Amino acid sequence: MNKSEWHTKARSRWDHNADNWHSRSVENWSTGSRKAIIPFFLKTVKKGEKVGDLGCGDGYGSYLLHQNGYKVTGMDFSEKMVEIANRFERENLQFVQGDLIRLPFKDNEFDAVMAINSIEWTESPLEALNELERVTVKEGYICIALLGPTAHPRDNSFPRLHGEEAICNTMMPWELERLAEEKDWKKIDEEWVYKKGVDASLAGSLTNELKQALTFMTLFMFKR
Repeated sequence: MNKSEWHTKARSRWDHNADNWHSRSVENWSTGSRKAIIPFFLKTVKKGEKVGDLGCGDGYGSYLLHQNGYKVTGMDFSEKMVEIANRFERENLQFVQGDLIRLPFKDNEFDAVMAINSIEWTESPLEALNELERVTVKEGYICIALLGPTAHPRDNSFPRLHGEEAICNTMMPWELERLAEEKDWKKIDEEWVYKKGVDASLAGSLTNELKQALTFMTLFMFKR
């Protein structure tokens, strides 16, 4: 499957899933698996900065960034997701349709970018990272959330084991970290969102690698 076919299928999947995702979005960002993301972002990126939310889904995360004082452009490759996200549009908050491996932005467009569980849906995550770097200013910040080993959405990659087409990459958090190191990005911060059933207090003494192994999602903040 070439890149065009991969991305066409991924876009179609998220167009189909947009309404279901939107129905759960506020809960996910408020009390669910995404509740740690905005506080994590706020720890590093100054308010007032220009931020790209790349793979923004229905736009609720972009809206929360805007509510916290950022100038935000949300982008998703699903036209249906962007249609839903446009309901949040206002001054300093806009949405566009685009592809992570061909971002519709000029070089150094943003002070910081955020990509939450989105690079997994590209055939070439390294190309996506190259694009994130391109549109971020030198010394700017790149926040990435990657699905962990225990995350249910990783089931989307299972068909590959039968030699069938799959449109989800099963990158490990340490693999993303290694790619970032190869690009000379500096890791500023890391946080772990554990699968239900994991006692975070007991995981505190583990190494980062072992913490990543227990996660539903790992949050990274890199400095370009």
